[in-house]
Amino acid sequence: MTKPFSFQNRVQSVNAKLDNGTSICLRRVRHSDQELIEKGISEMSDQSRYLRFFSGSKTMPPSVVERLANADGTFHLAWGVVNMDDDGHPAIAVAHVFRESENSDRGEFAIAVLDQYHGQGIARILMTALFLDCYCEGLRQLQIEMLRDNKKAYRLIRAISGTAGITEGSVAQYDVVIEDAVSALRNMDHPAAISDVFAAFTAA
Repeated sequence: MTKPFSFQNRVQSVNAKLDNGTSICLRRVRHSDQELIEKGISEMSDQSRYLRFFSGSKTMPPSVVERLANADGTFHLAWGVVNMDDDGHPAIAVAHVFRESENSDRGEFAIAVLDQYHGQGIARILMTALFLDCYCEGLRQLQIEMLRDNKKAYRLIRAISGTAGITEGSVAQYDVVIEDAVSALRNMDHPAAISDVFAAFTAA
């Protein structure tokens, strides 16, 4: 990059629309979201749960759900998406980044989107919000572990300039430079909501 990005991370939520007109809200994950997270895991297909958690179990141990909901904004950054057009505003996607220390510029990234919302650009919109938040918090590189046969995730990671790392057995590791990923996302023509996220993070 020729110069550092300049964003502000006072953003708590972003209202946007999917290309199909569905109204969504991207917001930071809160500790009170445990029930939403648990419900979302149970509503994923067996295959999607296996690809995300390397397990097909419909439920996760309480300690796992607690960890996913405990986003402090420093060691654990997390954003979710809710459908504003459905009763109760159900959660439809969530993404997380974990890092070991406050000063570390590296983190581990994971994302999940409910099956019925696949193919609508939600992952890219959500990654935009989370990656901008990460950049504001001093993170510069992300590591992603996924099953080697997860072709959709592979295409997504390649689209944001991810590079292959170590592969052990059925698990592949990819590395993402956040500046490169942000540049790739900003240059995408769709989904249109990506521009709404950038606007929120660049507002004075």
